[in-house]
Amino acid sequence: MTNNMNNKQTETNTANAIITQDALAHLGDGRLAYVKAIRSEDVAGMFPQAPQIAPGVTLFALHAADGTPIMLTDTRESALASAWSNELEAVSVH
Repeated sequence: MTNNMNNKQTETNTANAIITQDALAHLGDGRLAYVKAIRSEDVAGMFPQAPQIAPGVTLFALHAADGTPIMLTDTRESALASAWSNELEAVSVH
């Protein structure tokens, strides 16, 4: 019974583990990315070199696993295609 209790404790600790920022930055060793819908009003903060875009437009940003913005596009499919063409694996985040 003690062994079973220890296994349950280990499972609980693993399920509640928190990933550090450093570990997140190295997640996937540069091979993972994610796509995030953003509002045009937020573009300048992530992509300072981007031209001004009319307010109220939904765009899609491809980000490295550590959150670094990689590219901006008008469709989710284009962002996923960019990930694929750059040999990145796009993962879902919620």
